[in-house]
Parts: sequence; C-alpha cells; structure tokens
Amino acid sequence: MAKFKPKILNGSDLAGFIKVRQVRQVQRLPLTPRLCIVQTKDDPVIDTYVRLKQQYGEDIGVQVEHYMVDQSKALDVIDELNQDNDVHGIIVQLPLDDAMQTEAVVNAVGSAKDVDALAEGTNFTSATATAISWLLAGYNIALKGQKIAVVGQGRLVVAPLSDLLESSGLDVTRCDIQTDNLSDIINSSDIVISGTGQPGLIENDWVSPETVVVDAGTSSDSGEVRGDLDSKLHERDDLKITPQKGGVGPLTVCALFENVIDATTTAVLDSQPS
Repeated sequence: MAKFKPKILNGSDLAGFIKVRQVRQVQRLPLTPRLCIVQTKDDPVIDTYVRLKQQYGEDIGVQVEHYMVDQSKALDVIDELNQDNDVHGIIVQLPLDDAMQTEAVVNAVGSAKDVDALAEGTNFTSATATAISWLLAGYNIALKGQKIAVVGQGRLVVAPLSDLLESSGLDVTRCDIQTDNLSDIINSSDIVISGTGQPGLIENDWVSPETVVVDAGTSSDSGEVRGDLDSKLHERDDLKITPQKGGVGPLTVCALFENVIDATTTAVLDSQPS
C-alpha cells in the first residue's frame, strides 16, 4: 500500500496561474469589464473583502466600483446598474445591514449580471463552489468513489457546491450544525468540506486520518477572521487540508472574476449585429 502523503491544499498557489490567464483574457476583450459592488453594512471585515476584490480587479484590468449605500436605497441603485449596459457584473456584498431583506435585495440583480450567483434564475455558478472544485482538481483529489460530507446550508457556498457535486453523481452527504450524528458522518467521510461560518465547529477528534479537509467557512471572531476548523487539525500530518489562510479564499476571488469575464464576453457577443 502506498504511503499517505500529507499535503497543504494551498489555493494561493493555484490562484497565481489563473490570474495570469485572466489578464490575457481581459486584454483580448474590446472593452473594459465593469463590476459594481453594492454594500449596506459598515463593517471592517466586509471592507477587507471589498478591498481584495478591488485590488484583484485592478491587477487583471477589470474596473471595480464600490457603492456604499443606505439599505433603503439599495434596490434603486441595483435597478440603475441593471439598466446600465456598461455594467457587466453586480455584487450585493453580504451580510446586509438588515439581513431580513437579503432575499429581496439579491434577487433584484439581473440574472445576466449576477456574478455572485445569488439571485433566482442566475446565469452563473457560485464562485465558492467553483473555487472548491478548482482546488480539488488542482491537487488531483479523486472524488469518484469517495464519501463526501458537505457541512452547512448557506446559499453562497454549501448549497450550490452540494448541487454541483451531486450533479456529477458523487456520494454526497448534506449535513449542518443541527445534524445529530454530525461527528459520526465526518468521521466516516473521505472528504469533508465545511462552510458554516461557525468558528472551530469541526473538532479534531471527529476527523479520521488521511481525510481531505476543506475549510470554506469564514466568520468574524473578536475582529479576527476564522474558519470552521479546530486549530488542532492544522497541526496534524495525516491530512490533506486547506491552510488557515490562503485556502479557498484566493480561488473564490478568481472564480468571481471568471464570472465577470464571462458576463462581459456574453455582453460583447450580444451587442454584435446578427
């Protein structure tokens, strides 16, 4: 039997290659892609995510505009952006100041510009789901014949990822923090992907040796961004695991801008005379 080789699943390494490709794609376009971010909640963690997107857009040649608005005006702003043919992608930066209005606000984004894939009838795949797929493929993680536990219910990460994996005929168990036998499910799984946003939810002794562990959860804990994994998991040498920083996140940004590039390409093609 081949000896198990522990491995850090570093999304940052893969993201560098994708960024180079995207720079070339944007350079070949006849116009500059334009992404608009609508934010209603004033929060330093959210601001960090917005800055990351602005920097990435600048790096690859995509114009990124930030709209910090009162939530009462969010729908009007989104409507204006929907009607602007020079806007190719719109993001509603979550969470909103009033989370009760999340459904109405995200569903206001037109399907052809919903690059975060949150609206009903969107034309796109969730950036995080795509990012996790890229990460697993980039490190040659076999999925067929493996037991995959996907932890969480979020519409941004877990639900679209589960749908994507199940559509490929893979053995997926959907579970969340309220699942009674969560520890047993994780213990018997070959691949564990968690995106609950509950810091330290996945305990060290739940995870069997030689498991692939992907942390796609983010939350703010005393001003610090944390994932779903018990910190002790990162000390083990018998796992293939995402690092505490630089795992899924960098690839999620790449996948988001992949959607922006696709949206721009489609808009260019649609504008050409038949």
